[in-house]
Amino acid sequence: MIDFLLWLVIILFFILSFAGILFPVIPSVLLLWAGFIIYHLFIHSGELGLLFWIVMGLFTIILFVADILANSYFVRKYGGSKWGERGAAVAVIVGSFIYPPLGIIILPFIAVFAIELFQQRTAREVLGASIGSLLGFLGGSVAKVLIQLIMIMWFFVVILI
Repeated sequence: MIDFLLWLVIILFFILSFAGILFPVIPSVLLLWAGFIIYHLFIHSGELGLLFWIVMGLFTIILFVADILANSYFVRKYGGSKWGERGAAVAVIVGSFIYPPLGIIILPFIAVFAIELFQQRTAREVLGASIGSLLGFLGGSVAKVLIQLIMIMWFFVVILI
């Protein structure tokens, strides 16, 4: 019965971790880690080896920077300047705390728009770079979903094999 409840909590944490993609105040990666640690501490302590924990650590780092990297990439790809890229990166971080999930979408768009406009770029360049920030959010979100799925699948592969 206890194992069933522990598994229920682990699965619930895994599911809730995906809500954190749209609502950054929900600590996605911490929920994944909580599930892994509950399994390790209370169900089977010897199954998750050093390689598992190292790989999960690397994926965690990638998850933390996915939004910033995706935003910078798409702003640059759609004609944004270096300052636009930097502004988008800062705005993603700040936007995570301001009215999630809209803050992480709208604030980078506005920041890139203002920065590029301030640099007296053409309307087409300003709009292109701003749209790049929106695509960056979407790209970062897709990347995070995929990485989280890989982390969860790896967990189940390790414990089932």
